[in-house]
Amino acid sequence: MLGFIIRPRHQLLPLLLCPGLRIPRLSVLCAQPRPRAMAISSSSWELPLVAVCQVTSTPDKEQNFKTCAELVREAARLGACLAFLPEAFDFIARDPAETLHLSEPLGGNLLGEYTQLARECGLWLSLGGFHERGQDWEQTQKIYNCHVLLNSKGSVVAAYRKTHLCDVDIPGQAPMHESDSTMPGPSIEPPVSTPAGKIGLAICYDMRFPELSLALAQAGAEILTYPSAFGFVTGPAHWEVLLRARAIETQCYVVAAAQCGRHHQKRESYGHSMVVDPWGTVVARCSDGPGLCLARIDLSYLRQLRQHLPVFQHRRPDLYGSLGHPLS
Repeated sequence: MLGFIIRPRHQLLPLLLCPGLRIPRLSVLCAQPRPRAMAISSSSWELPLVAVCQVTSTPDKEQNFKTCAELVREAARLGACLAFLPEAFDFIARDPAETLHLSEPLGGNLLGEYTQLARECGLWLSLGGFHERGQDWEQTQKIYNCHVLLNSKGSVVAAYRKTHLCDVDIPGQAPMHESDSTMPGPSIEPPVSTPAGKIGLAICYDMRFPELSLALAQAGAEILTYPSAFGFVTGPAHWEVLLRARAIETQCYVVAAAQCGRHHQKRESYGHSMVVDPWGTVVARCSDGPGLCLARIDLSYLRQLRQHLPVFQHRRPDLYGSLGHPLS
């Protein structure tokens, strides 16, 4: 199935021998096959390849960077043009005070290391949720949850600050009060052209708000990305359902890099990083633990699907308003 890179076991062996690096085996999924009329005629090897990285961040920023850098270098070796890292790829702290203490501005040392990494590997990086000390840090003493997109030269081409903050108390899951240390972002970023397609930036909890995904799709997005750190109660119940729903309703690819495993005594994440195609099929997913999965992005298929099923032309804002206003 398009989107999977199934490597023979003997080809995987060298990857598994890399210290600290595990490339998870990808499972072949047969659910929701594409309609025969929309079969792909071009060779899948001609299509852009993206890598979705799954990590277990801790308060140790240096070790987190080493782990992410190994995955990014492996993604580049495998031919990816763009690698996606999850929310809080930089660190996951034990409490709000530690979060504020470990945070940095965009011009700090850590982002400088990722700039060099992108340049070294020659690929784009989606840095899914950087704890950013913004220009108002001195006044607010709060940070932004910032999704940074770097091009292959290491330049920042977009920075989206999370607009929907996760303030929830769910039985069986550690309470989340993101607003204790984080300011909500003031705006949505227009989709950005990349070697894989036009990407709309979002972060984790944003996926619960279809207005955002519809606005990005109407602004031209072909790929929606939701870097995340879902918990173990909401994860099994909502993670895949929401991602597939966002893909189907917008007819976009959805890329979701996720945190996994136990970060420290107070926090654990669900994992299950994945890529969903515009038909709603999960075309790649990570297994348990740190690693990466790979998928090819077929924009001709996306355009064909939108032509056969032109839902955006059939909307009736005169009856129910516009759920996602196009970006200016």
